[in-house]
Amino acid sequence: KSSTLRITEAGGATVECFGSCHNMLLQLICMVLTVSLSVFLSFFQFGRTEVIDNTLNPDFVRKFVLDFFFEEKQNLRFDVYNVDTRSSNLSKHDFLGQMFCTLGEIIGSTGSRLERTLSGIPGKKCGTIIFTAEELSNCRDIATMQFCANKLDKKDFFGKSDPFLVFYRSNEDGTFTICHKTEVIKNNLNPVWQPFTIPVRALCNGDYDRTVKVDVYDWDRDGSHDFIGEFTTSYRELSRGQSQFNVYEVLNPKKKGKKKKYVNSGTVRRVECVCVLQYLLGGGGCFFPGNPSQPTSLHYMSPYQMNAYAMALKAVGEIIQDYDSDKLFPAYGFGAKLPPDGKISHAFPLNSNTENPNCVGIEGVLEAYFQSLRTVQLYGPTNFAPVINQVARCAAEITDGSQYFVLLMITDGVISDMAQTKEAVVNAAALPMSIIIVGVGPAEFDAMEELDGDEVRVSSRGRLAERDIVQFVPFRDYIDRSGNQVLSMARLAKDVLAEIPDQLLSFMKSRGIEPQPPLPPGTLHFNNIRRC
Repeated sequence: KSSTLRITEAGGATVECFGSCHNMLLQLICMVLTVSLSVFLSFFQFGRTEVIDNTLNPDFVRKFVLDFFFEEKQNLRFDVYNVDTRSSNLSKHDFLGQMFCTLGEIIGSTGSRLERTLSGIPGKKCGTIIFTAEELSNCRDIATMQFCANKLDKKDFFGKSDPFLVFYRSNEDGTFTICHKTEVIKNNLNPVWQPFTIPVRALCNGDYDRTVKVDVYDWDRDGSHDFIGEFTTSYRELSRGQSQFNVYEVLNPKKKGKKKKYVNSGTVRRVECVCVLQYLLGGGGCFFPGNPSQPTSLHYMSPYQMNAYAMALKAVGEIIQDYDSDKLFPAYGFGAKLPPDGKISHAFPLNSNTENPNCVGIEGVLEAYFQSLRTVQLYGPTNFAPVINQVARCAAEITDGSQYFVLLMITDGVISDMAQTKEAVVNAAALPMSIIIVGVGPAEFDAMEELDGDEVRVSSRGRLAERDIVQFVPFRDYIDRSGNQVLSMARLAKDVLAEIPDQLLSFMKSRGIEPQPPLPPGTLHFNNIRRC
């Protein structure tokens, strides 16, 4: 029970704190919350919530997970800001108030729910902040789910609704805490939302029968989203197979009270729900991306929209192909069992042609990718080194500066051969090539950050890479909250390609290669690789 803390032998327990604010001072453009833990009377920043646009009463999805020690006084400070720019420097934003308390005060409050007035701006009422704490269960299950809706109410005067879902888990005092929001599907009364992955303890803290409430809203630019309706369920219901239990009537209580003939405001159906029993952490485990014909797979070939792999490939490829004269691109997959004997490969041509892996244009690469999904069985582990070495062998053949190679890798798994990959990157840094890695899905990509040598240059067996040639970005950071795929792809392409010109110049200068006189149009080659 969330009202009873389980104290371990060491005197500690892990609790999750989640917050909201009410009646804020300003009509906020956006907002961020920071928390600090005191150590010897000083504070350091522990974490931040997400930014929420256009609201005076934000409910934050991101939680703070803290270790609670009954015998210690754990001082906390919560600061609230109005965020005006993308800068991570809090001094660049408007301070809206703060609250001091201890973790024990939150846990000891009725229902482990503490409400306090924000202070810090003399002579002004800053609003209130509410924090709730709950002990985390030992449940390590994660679930991947997808939902669609049918015949939702039309809310927009000049168009249809722009629906999105908000998931809440119930608390013991009868209140609800937000735990997930889907993306917005524009102008559609029959939306199909993207699959998402969520820890089961975030959804119900391991209690499969705990109530889960889902609100359906019509998105509005000014933040005053229109309520369409709601329904309740539980994780146990959601995890059942396809049945009548997974079709939910969306009900609007106000409409139901006013209209005698009111039936519902549409229906929501759970398309798929897959539970993975344990997180696959570290490099030793195998990663199984799932059947691409199922909506839970990141490779899912939806008839309505591109998957994240295809979006990343198209976003980067359509820009970089302009610098290749013949538009022939070798394309490889890694991590699959190949027909006919099921042999595992970490560098196989997507077009199944080992003699000529080239695809015609980015559309040809996409076509080969989708065709490959129909013929191979996706399989772990996720080994990067074979593909990097494959391209490096090609780059090693042409080091006079006439060609420069760009390797785009799109992955949804944790690197399984980190030591070999670092060795491959160090070797490739001496060659005319750059590596772009786009991580898709919910996995932890800490190892990728190590390869992106912006802060610390990659090294292997005592050797430092000559240059920083790796650029890594998680695709989830570029998903536009309004569901605009074009905008997502444009932002992704801009960021991942921004470092390529400097990386090219660094190679040319390190080899003393001077710019040649202008060549006829179409003869500058990026990524022009043949039979690698």
